[in-house]
Order: sequence, then structure tokens, then C-alpha cells
Amino acid sequence: MSGARTHRLAALVERLVAHHLDGVLITAPPNIRYLTGFSGSNALLFASAREVHLITDFRYKTQAAVESSDVASVRIEESSLWAGLWKLLATMTGVEAIGFESAHLPHRDFQRLLEQGDRWHWRPATELVEDLRSRKDAGEVALIRAAGAIAMQALQETLSGVRAGMSELDICGDLERALRRAGSDAHPFAPIVATGPRSALPHARASTRAIAPGEFLLLDFGASTGGYCSDVTRTVVLGRADSRQRETHEAVQEANRVARVGIRAGMLGREGDALARSVLEARGMGELFGHGLGHGIGLQVHEAPRLSRLAEEVLPPGSVVTIEPGVYVPEWGGVRIEDDVHLGADGTELLTDFTRELLELS
Repeated sequence: MSGARTHRLAALVERLVAHHLDGVLITAPPNIRYLTGFSGSNALLFASAREVHLITDFRYKTQAAVESSDVASVRIEESSLWAGLWKLLATMTGVEAIGFESAHLPHRDFQRLLEQGDRWHWRPATELVEDLRSRKDAGEVALIRAAGAIAMQALQETLSGVRAGMSELDICGDLERALRRAGSDAHPFAPIVATGPRSALPHARASTRAIAPGEFLLLDFGASTGGYCSDVTRTVVLGRADSRQRETHEAVQEANRVARVGIRAGMLGREGDALARSVLEARGMGELFGHGLGHGIGLQVHEAPRLSRLAEEVLPPGSVVTIEPGVYVPEWGGVRIEDDVHLGADGTELLTDFTRELLELS
């Protein structure tokens, strides 16, 4: 991965030149990990055309050396990381205009720039690294693909154990255990486990409600490996589905299929969203699909690009996005079917291969 990180840092330097910056201070942990491989929780990263410095504390001395010393000078600060930054910058010549991640810097740290870092000119910079992260390389896609395979294995195991009377928390516990057994190194987000009428809540959290025969079970969850995430949703029925459940599921399944087949790099985010939305609108369900079609996925479960009715940005080649149409009927239930798709320069690749047919659990 060191070659990939070297390439990423070179691309960042090109962006600094374009923005007339002598350097940039990176504070968001996912961006630091993307550029250097460092996965700890406490660090500052300073990058210029000539130097890259990672400042962290004693807890990460060995870890930082292993993960990042091939691309960055690792500096262990015994007191404050910010004190280490000021000492570092004071030794550097030709560094005056410095960008900072305005979207990620807390106000207290912004005050540090103004008060303790007043020797330098600080300029807000947005999405310098995020834009780079939206275009996944082959290694990143491989990790997301692996995270998808872990999620599929855990889903199969969890569904095989669902029985009437189990609470959402019971099912969620089984799912989380299955993810760990399958190899997930983290839960990218709290799994959504919703039954019956609660499946109409797009971001429901697992509760003590017990599932009964004939009810929907919606599972939205992800796996993680090497820091990269998957994000999957399937909706099933415990026992026999009725005609309304079948009709709703079939509509969402078709919306998912049309979007998966039709989406391409180079489209606008709103054009990708329209692929699925047009299917549901034609079936009179458009108003029941209240969120966007999807989002980018990688080191974070939600990142650029976006797919929604208002998304004007282009879907870049190499991006990995979710395709997650849904229909939600208050006090009755909802259906969402979500997959992860790589938008390659030569076509798309499905990274989450699990049936989208309506499963009726016995």
C-alpha cells in the first residue's frame, strides 16, 4: 500500500499548488489514514511539496512507525500535538499559506490557529482529500469487495436463525456476532434491525419489539476489513408474505435492478437517483421514497459522491456507491434493498452478491 499512499500524497501536493497553498494541515482521522495508513485516534498531519509529518502521542509510537514511516516522518509529542505542530512549523522555510480542513476542525482548535499559529496565514480548505478519496484504486475496491463478502456471510447465518418471538435486539445481537465470526474488524455503524410497522422507519434502531409471523424484517448493516466498509440492506418476511408485501418488495427490487444496471461513472448524482425513482413513481410509490438513492462508501460508510434528487456533482470513475431505493408506509412497514457498486471506467461491478428476491423465512 505504500506505493498507493505515495501516489495519493503526490496528488494532494498537486491540489495544494492549484489552491496556492504552501502546505496543508490534515486533522480528520479518515483523511490521515487514507494518506499515511495511520489508524490511531489522535494525530495531526502536515503535508507540503517537500515534507510530510505525522504528529501523534506515545500510545501510538510503535503503531505509527509500522503504519506510516514509509511515507511520513513520525513525530511523537509528549505533551500537546499542537505544541509539536508549532515547533515543527517554526523550523520550516517557505511555508506561509497553510490550508486547514474547515469542515473537520472544532472551534477550539480553530482558535489555536488564530492565537498560537498567528505567524502563518491559515486558509480554509474543503474536500482536498475527500475528492481524492472518492476515486478508489484497485486495492481499495478489493477491500470493499471483501467487506461485502463478510456481510453476505453474516446475513446468511443470521437469517437462518430468525424465529417468531425474537426481539429486534436478539436478532441484532446475532447479526453482530455473525459479522465478527465472518471476519469483520468493526461495525461501521449501528445495525438497523426493524420489524413489522417499524420497518417504515428508515433509520430505526433495534428495540425490544418481537417479530411475529407475516411481518417484515429489515436489516441494514455493514462489515469492515482493513478499514474499508460495506453497507447492505435486505428486507424479508417471516412466514408467508401477503400480496401487498409482495407488490411493494417487487417495486423496490425493480428500482434497485434498474439503478444497478443503468448507473455509470460520469453521470450526475441526480441522474443516478432518477433511475430508481422513476420506477417507483411509475408505480405510484414515488412519494414513499423520501431519501436519496445512495452515497459513496470507503473508509467511512457515508462519503462522496452523493446520489439524490439535488446532487449535481459528477459520479467519478472509480467511485463505490450504494444503491438503496426504499418504500416506507407509516404504521404498515417498509422495504429497502441496498447494494454496493463500483463505478469503473469500463463499467460497473456489483460488490454485494446476495439474492434480492423476497425471502420468506420458515
